[in-house]
Amino acid sequence: MAAPMFPVNTHRHDPYRTFKFQVLIDGKPVAGLKKMGALKRKTEPIKWRSAGDPTQERILPGGTTYEPITLEQGLSHDPVFENWANLVNNISGDAAMSLKNFRKDIIINVLNLQGQVALSYKVFRAWVSEYQALPEMDAGTMNAVGIQTMTLQHEGWQRDTAVAEPAET
Repeated sequence: MAAPMFPVNTHRHDPYRTFKFQVLIDGKPVAGLKKMGALKRKTEPIKWRSAGDPTQERILPGGTTYEPITLEQGLSHDPVFENWANLVNNISGDAAMSLKNFRKDIIINVLNLQGQVALSYKVFRAWVSEYQALPEMDAGTMNAVGIQTMTLQHEGWQRDTAVAEPAET
């Protein structure tokens, strides 16, 4: 018999859904968040051969890289994306910009269907490498929603093991 996927909610068989999530920047949830890219890392393989054994190739782990995270937010008056992007981009024309606050640790929460935090990840030292304030505008589409996007570079992520599986009713 397979190991239970949910030790607290043993009646549950279905994994968590991807539409119930929350991103916290500066400790506050991002309003109108539509989509978030995957948390993904890759460790480069290093191949080597031992002297005297030319037929046996060995592989060991090399450096690890973390892919950027893209966030998409519906157009609104929430300035969180623009304010953060402006910390990296100096619009006044000179090279003098403060590097004090442009990196932020953010929290990503996966919620169960009751809205309780089920899984939580902390992303370390993220900063905005790309920001799209306005999407392409098209007067011929009446049902389109305006989306702004932000791409975050970061130095890794880690699951918060202090967040326990919530008991579902």
